[in-house]
Amino acid sequence: MKIKIVNKSGNPLPSYSTEHAAGIDLRADLTEEVVLEPLQRKLVPTGIYLELPVGYEAQIRPRSGMALKHGISVLNTPGTIDADYRGEVGVIVVNLSSETYAISPGERICQMVISKHETAEWVEVEELQHTDRGAGGFGHTGKR
Repeated sequence: MKIKIVNKSGNPLPSYSTEHAAGIDLRADLTEEVVLEPLQRKLVPTGIYLELPVGYEAQIRPRSGMALKHGISVLNTPGTIDADYRGEVGVIVVNLSSETYAISPGERICQMVISKHETAEWVEVEELQHTDRGAGGFGHTGKR
């Protein structure tokens, strides 16, 4: 799949880190470090602009290594970039650790997954078909 991209950052184009990776690493487009105090969140620019095909979205997700090693995650996860959005891709980064963390210029801050989606059409009815689960929600199957 080919996707049109404008790269206004000083970083290389986003790329897959391994041959079969689903996520493309995005880098911080910064001129100096951005410091995140514990529990602080900031919008980090990427300098990337996309033109996604209709029927596709880009999902912004945390990088597992940053989450495990430093407690750094992405809010609004997964964040959705719609096919009709033409602004800069920004990433809401949060520090969930008890220590200060500095994001460096060019640092890989998240991954982006391109995903196909459907557009739903509602069919209004008076009731829904019965299932064994029914309305059982959070924790309804128990702990074991």
